[in-house]
Amino acid sequence: MQLDNAQTIHELTRCSDQYEHALAQNNVDALDALFWQGPQTVRYGIGENLYGAAEIAAFRRNRAGGSPPRTVLRRTITPLGTEAGVVSLEFRRDGSTRTGRQMQTWINTPNGWKILAAHVSIMAEQPETERPTL
Repeated sequence: MQLDNAQTIHELTRCSDQYEHALAQNNVDALDALFWQGPQTVRYGIGENLYGAAEIAAFRRNRAGGSPPRTVLRRTITPLGTEAGVVSLEFRRDGSTRTGRQMQTWINTPNGWKILAAHVSIMAEQPETERPTL
């Protein structure tokens, strides 16, 4: 398995950028389009566990105001050959000192790259001396 395929890294970087843009704009149609549209899709959020594309889409449509604005602090893209990859990132919501984490497993489908599994979490508050420097 090739963990450094340059083309896959390029494609997943573009997809991750599209996701961040759609999230910032609360473009639920674009967000839905980035997820695999099947019952196998899973998204574990800050306070919700969602199973299947329908539950994920319903959550987004019922979420008032969308996701809070955030800044990406660090991103790592790990290709799993040319058919799958993992995008891991750290973020900070505007006005917060807590670090958020997001991992997405992407698969390369006939309709382009799609998120099959995602996990979002927020770390506990860390004292200033324990915060990592980025």
